Amino acid sequence: MNERIKELAEQAAQEVRVAHNNPYWRMQDEIAEDEAWKEKFAKLIVQECADIAYEYDVPKMSGPGMIIDGRIETHFGVE
Repeated sequence: MNERIKELAEQAAQEVRVAHNNPYWRMQDEIAEDEAWKEKFAKLIVQECADIAYEYDVPKMSGPGMIIDGRIETHFGVE
C-alpha cells in the first residue's frame, strides 16, 4: 500500500477514535466505528485528489485544475 494511503488510513482511524470517544478502536472492533472509518477514509482520499487538482492552478488563480477540483468535490459530495 502507498505510504500516503497508509497515512490517510491512520488519520481517518484517529479522527474516528476521537469522534466516538473510543481510543482503543482498531478498525473492525465495532460496526459504528468501522463504518465511520470507511466514510472518513474515502473522504480524505477524495479531498487529497481534489487538492492536487486545485494546487495545479493556484499560481494562476484559474484554470482546468480548479475546475476539476470543483467537479471532484461535487461528484463525491466532499467540501
